[in-house]
Amino acid sequence: MIVVSESPFVQPHLYDAQTPPVVYLSGTLLFIAGLAILRAHHHWARDWTLLITLSGWFALALGVLRMFAAEGYQRQAAQTGSSVFIAVEAVLLVCGLILTFHGYRRGGDA
Repeated sequence: MIVVSESPFVQPHLYDAQTPPVVYLSGTLLFIAGLAILRAHHHWARDWTLLITLSGWFALALGVLRMFAAEGYQRQAAQTGSSVFIAVEAVLLVCGLILTFHGYRRGGDA
């Protein structure tokens, strides 16, 4: 739901005025979320649960990047075209749908 609400189709100017403190704060929240995911689920199995572990590592790495390079991240995001954001958000949406489907299906083996 968050990915859809951040989409350039829904809010085209959401990221126009990011400030480094906001980037730092979102990095801190991503870091905490990634750390929580990895503490609870750190499995390297060849099934859909690998997506949970990878999303934890991705959130952790992106959080560290945003925390330690907030100004550089903000400048790079401002120069990136909306088509890149749309592509990344489409991938994130697909990952979220896969995790939601497998997490809530009957008889799931999470």
